[in-house]
Amino acid sequence: MRTKRRLARANYAPPQQPAAQPPVRGGRRDLYLWKMKFVLGIHPNALAYSMTTLGAGMMNSIFNFYYVKLFLNRYKISEVAFHQAQVVFMIWNAINDPLFGYIQDNSKFACCSRRQFSILYGAPLYALAFLLPWFPWKHYEEGDWLSGLHLIVALCAFDGLLTFVLLAQCALFAEISTRHESRLQLIKYNQVATLIGSTSILFCGLISDNMENFAYFQAFAVLVAALATACMCYTGKYSTSQYEQREIYTENANRENGDGALSWSSVISLTKQIMTEKNFLFFVMMNFFQVFHLAFCNNFMMIFADNVIPKDVLSSSIRSIMYGAGFICPQCLVLLSHASLKKFGYYRIILFSFYFEGVAAAVMFVLGPEHYYLLAFYLTTNMVIVQASFSLFNLPLADIVDADLIKHKRRSPLSSMVFGTNALFTKPAQSLAPMLVVTILNQFGYENLNNEVAQPDPSLFLGLHDAMFYLICLVPLCIAVIQILTWTPFSIQNSHMTAVR
Repeated sequence: MRTKRRLARANYAPPQQPAAQPPVRGGRRDLYLWKMKFVLGIHPNALAYSMTTLGAGMMNSIFNFYYVKLFLNRYKISEVAFHQAQVVFMIWNAINDPLFGYIQDNSKFACCSRRQFSILYGAPLYALAFLLPWFPWKHYEEGDWLSGLHLIVALCAFDGLLTFVLLAQCALFAEISTRHESRLQLIKYNQVATLIGSTSILFCGLISDNMENFAYFQAFAVLVAALATACMCYTGKYSTSQYEQREIYTENANRENGDGALSWSSVISLTKQIMTEKNFLFFVMMNFFQVFHLAFCNNFMMIFADNVIPKDVLSSSIRSIMYGAGFICPQCLVLLSHASLKKFGYYRIILFSFYFEGVAAAVMFVLGPEHYYLLAFYLTTNMVIVQASFSLFNLPLADIVDADLIKHKRRSPLSSMVFGTNALFTKPAQSLAPMLVVTILNQFGYENLNNEVAQPDPSLFLGLHDAMFYLICLVPLCIAVIQILTWTPFSIQNSHMTAVR
C-alpha cells in the first residue's frame, strides 16, 4: 500500500500553475512588450517607468517656473498672503509625504498599495491640480484675499497629488531591481524622458511670449495636462517590479486574515529605525539644501534675469531659449555622464558638482554684475548643475532602502517610507526659499516694481538689482559649502563597483 501511495504521489501533479504564474495581462500586451524588447531594442519596463517622469516633468517644470511670477506680478498677491500660503504649503508639504508613504506601504486597497495603480488612478487628478493656478477665480485686485486662498489651494492640491503619484514611482525605482546596472538604465531612460518633458518650458515661453500672452499660456497648459495624463497612465498599465508577485500573495493573505496594515506604534518604530541611520541623516541634511537651491533657481531665475540683465542685451526669444536650456541641458548632462557614473559612482559626481557650484559662484561674485552675457551664462549653468545633480538622488536613496532591508532583515523594502521620511524633512525647503527671497527683495522695493499707480524712485531699483546679484552669487556659494560638509561623511560610496548587491 505504501509503495502504491508513493507511486501515486509521484505520478500525481497538482495544478500549481495558477498559483505560480504572474497575473495574466493578455497575449496582445505580452506580444507588444516582446516586440519592444527584441525587435526595437527598447527595455519595456524602463520605458514604462520613465513615462511618468515625462508627464510629471512637463507639468512640474511649468508649475515651478511660472507660479511665483504669476501670483506676484499678474494676480498681485500681497506679501502677507504670499507668506501665509507658503506656511500652509510648507506644513502640508512636510506631512503628506510620510502620510502617503505609510498609506502606500500598508494600505489594504490596491489603488494605494500597488505602485502601478497609484500612478494610474492618481494621474488624472494630478493633471487637474496642475491647471488650478492658471485660471483665476475672478479678476483680482491688488492685495485681494481671494488670490491668497487661490494660491493655498493650488499649491496644496498640486503637491498632494504630485506626492501621491511620484512617491509610488520613487518606490518603483527601488523595487524594479537591486542591481546597480539596472538602476543606471532606469536613470538613463528617466533622463531622456525628463529631457523631452523639460522642453515644455521652452515651447511655453516661445508660444506665450514668456506668459505675456496669457490666453496662449492657458491653452498650452491644458495641452500639457492632457499629454501628461496619457504618459502616466502608460506607466500604470505597463510597469512591473520584482516584488509585484510577492505583493499579490501578500494582498491575498491579508484579505484572508483580515489584516495587513501596520499599527501606528509599528510605523513610529520603523520611522525611528530609518532616522537613526547615519547615511540617511547625512543625505537628508544635504538634500534639504539641494531642494532649497532648486526652488531658488526654479522660482527666481526668470525674475532675476529680467531685472539684472537689460532687455536690450537679451531679446525675449533668447531669454526663452535660456530658460528652456536651464531645464533641458541638465538631462543632457546626466546622459553624457552615464559612463562616468559607472566608473566613479554617484557619490563622487555629486560631490564634484558641489565644488563646481561653489567655485563658479565665487568667481561670478568677484567679476561683478556688469558682465551681462557672463551673468546669463552663470545663471543657466548654475541651474543646469543643480538640476543634474538632483536627478541622481534616487540612487543614494535606493541604496539606503537596500541597506535598511538587509540590516533589519525585512521581507520587503520600506521604499515609500524611506522616500516619504526624506521628504518630510526636505520638502519645507520648497516654501522657505520663496518666502526668504521675496522678503529680502521687498525690502529693496520689489513689490513696487510693477505698481501701475505709484511711480517709485528709479534709484531705488539700483539697490534692488544689487540685492538680486548678491542673492544670485552668495546663496549658491553658502549652500555649496554646507553640502560639501554634510555629503562628505556619507559612507555608501562604492555601490557602483558591486554588480549585484
